[in-house]
Amino acid sequence: MNEQDTKPSPSPVAAPRADRPLPVRDAAPRGGSIALALLLALLALLAVGYVGWRQWQQRVGINATVANSKNLLDRVDALEKRLDGLKGGSASLIQRLDASDQLDRGLQAAQQAQGDRLRQLEEAVGKLSENTLSAHDTALLDETESLLRMAKERYDLFHDAQGAAAAYALAAQTLAAVNDGAFADLRQNVEAEHLALLASQPAGQDEALGKLTSLRDAVPALPLKPLDAPAGASSSGAWSRITRALASVVSVQRDNGAPLAVADARFARELVALDLAQAQAALLAHDPKAYVGALQRADAGLAGQFDGNADAVQQARASLKQLAFVVPNDAPVQLGAALSELRNLRAVHALSNSPAPAASVPAQPKGAAR
Repeated sequence: MNEQDTKPSPSPVAAPRADRPLPVRDAAPRGGSIALALLLALLALLAVGYVGWRQWQQRVGINATVANSKNLLDRVDALEKRLDGLKGGSASLIQRLDASDQLDRGLQAAQQAQGDRLRQLEEAVGKLSENTLSAHDTALLDETESLLRMAKERYDLFHDAQGAAAAYALAAQTLAAVNDGAFADLRQNVEAEHLALLASQPAGQDEALGKLTSLRDAVPALPLKPLDAPAGASSSGAWSRITRALASVVSVQRDNGAPLAVADARFARELVALDLAQAQAALLAHDPKAYVGALQRADAGLAGQFDGNADAVQQARASLKQLAFVVPNDAPVQLGAALSELRNLRAVHALSNSPAPAASVPAQPKGAAR
């Protein structure tokens, strides 16, 4: 083999590069890389801006957090100071409370001692009031006993409930002036008997007594029936002529010189007045039978002796009919319980006031100093 055989033959494709222009397809990859680089730079710039913005936001948040933390620290410091002040105030308050408790305990002890002294004084005063009665109370009790005894006897003898009630009212007033509290229950008993006496009186008794008094005052002015007929009014019979003839000869008169008609008129009026007075007494004495009987006799006297056609007589009889409905109560009231209780209480006080035996008092030497 020769050198020509060993040398490689030039390839028709591998021509010198200087003689051939670059293909157009190589320029496109360069423009895409530039755009990609610009895009990457823009992205990097955006990333850097975002990171910077985030860091700025974080710094602002951190600053706000620091400011809030500082504010909170300031508030905590203020609260700690206030707590310290409150602790000091609570300590002083506790001290004041302790002092108040001690003062309260001292006041309670003083109050208890004062209560004990008051109880001792009350016991001493109670013993003194039980053992002694003043002269003023004694006089008042004597007067009360006298009034109660007088009221009982007046009611038992005369059945005068109104007078007995007045005496009981005076006894209650006198007993109220007694300072001894042992007679408090006695006042209630006196008042109960007083109310029983008032309840025993019929309703309208005072009004009935007033009407009876008015009728008694009006009886002398009531017209009577004509007892002596006038001469012109008589009939013309034989007896009338005989009577007129004898009237000029015979004249009948009473011892006191009053004509017979005048004496009969006075007698009739006095009878009616006495019946009305008896009705008043029966009403005060709570005697229903005597009261009704006296009213009936007075009405019969008015009907028989007085002129029934006169208005005054008719009004008087109508008043008597109305008074007949005011019937007194004949149920007796039991009196004497308050008087017995008063005597028993006074007997107990008399026993308690009796002096102690001489043997119980120790004898003192003659020369002992007082």
